[in-house]
Amino acid sequence: MKNLYCNDIKIYKKLYRYDISMINRRLIEDFFSRDIFFSGIERELDVMLIPNKVVSIVGPRRSGKTWYFYSMFSRVEYPMYVNFEDIAFRNLLVEEFLDVIKIFSQLKYEPKTIMLDEVQVIDNWEILVRSLHDRGFRVFITGSSSKLLPKEISTELRGRSITYLLLPFSFREFVRAKKIDITTMTFEKIGSILRGLQEYLEFGGFPEVVLSEEKDRLLKEYFDEIYYRDFVERHGIKSLSFGRFLFEFMFQNFSKEISIRKIKSYFRNNVSYTTLYSYVDKLQDTLTVFFLDRFSKSVYMRRSWPKKIYICDVGVSRIFRFSEKIGEKIENVVFLDLKRRQNNYPLLEIFYWKDHQNREVDFVLKERLRIKQLIQVTYASGIDEIDRREFRNLIKASEVLNCNNLLVITWDLEESIEFEGKNIKIVPLWRWLLNF
Repeated sequence: MKNLYCNDIKIYKKLYRYDISMINRRLIEDFFSRDIFFSGIERELDVMLIPNKVVSIVGPRRSGKTWYFYSMFSRVEYPMYVNFEDIAFRNLLVEEFLDVIKIFSQLKYEPKTIMLDEVQVIDNWEILVRSLHDRGFRVFITGSSSKLLPKEISTELRGRSITYLLLPFSFREFVRAKKIDITTMTFEKIGSILRGLQEYLEFGGFPEVVLSEEKDRLLKEYFDEIYYRDFVERHGIKSLSFGRFLFEFMFQNFSKEISIRKIKSYFRNNVSYTTLYSYVDKLQDTLTVFFLDRFSKSVYMRRSWPKKIYICDVGVSRIFRFSEKIGEKIENVVFLDLKRRQNNYPLLEIFYWKDHQNREVDFVLKERLRIKQLIQVTYASGIDEIDRREFRNLIKASEVLNCNNLLVITWDLEESIEFEGKNIKIVPLWRWLLNF
């Protein structure tokens, strides 16, 4: 009888739970009692405050999404900030969130803007966001999962949202964080910029890493946190050895073309193609690895493997590198900057080009029906250091894709040349990254 009575009480609480427990309430009140001040580096991300749209900001863990929310406090009306990874909101049910608003209103004011950080942590987050939106709140959400990418959000929120990608610091943000003066371009200033660029290529742009002296320790902790929390725990990865291998494989082989068959060859019959494809999809869900499609007019060919691998930050690869890989790091940094530009140009598409003779161009930029630009990336400081194949590949791609806007990004070389009847612009990486 005693056990039956206890079970009845549990069922009653589950069915008629309309208020938050006193323990949770004290934690929530403590969370809201803390004042929020923004004292970080202003990010480049320019979020448009479109009426009647939920704004979603996605990106890898530790890229600065929370601080970006803090920086927006002065731009929005009566904001209320909630971090679902804080202990105060652990195990919170979506139907309890109106009680959270009530607690906030009692402590401070009636919110008009609600900012939900790492919203994917809470079950049925899409129901919560839709409900808040329908009740007239302006809603902003962040997440470290591709469940919040445009294709998923457009399904879950049914056309009510707009999505932005926030990556670790760009080189422009890095320069501001390091207080490198770029107002005038003397030889001394360019030398300082190049020294900063070398550090950026070595340790990356995670905000905390940029401003810390314990860079290697932080990078190792970031990798482990992303691997265990965003990959293993979130997806219930069963084969930890294969999962770890796959993660490390991507961070060792960035800026390279890779095929599923090549990855499987390392494990022979110990892993099935089904498992491999499943793990690759889950890996992308962490937003730390990106796969770039080869350009083709055929949708099937674009979506097929092989693809090129890029990572969210070159600093993390420092843990696994066996060589400097300067050329690969430069190419990866260029890719990330192109990804950032998609926030302002949502119709911009990025591909790489490769023909049956293995002639390759690193980046093809397409917008609507037009190929806008072809970009080749190389680690060179002089014209004689550039392999002529880089130019010939650009020319061939130019003829095939009908694009004459040809660019070569180098380490520290700037000029314009004529090659086989076509003009090729050559710019140093630092100038291209700083938009000078």
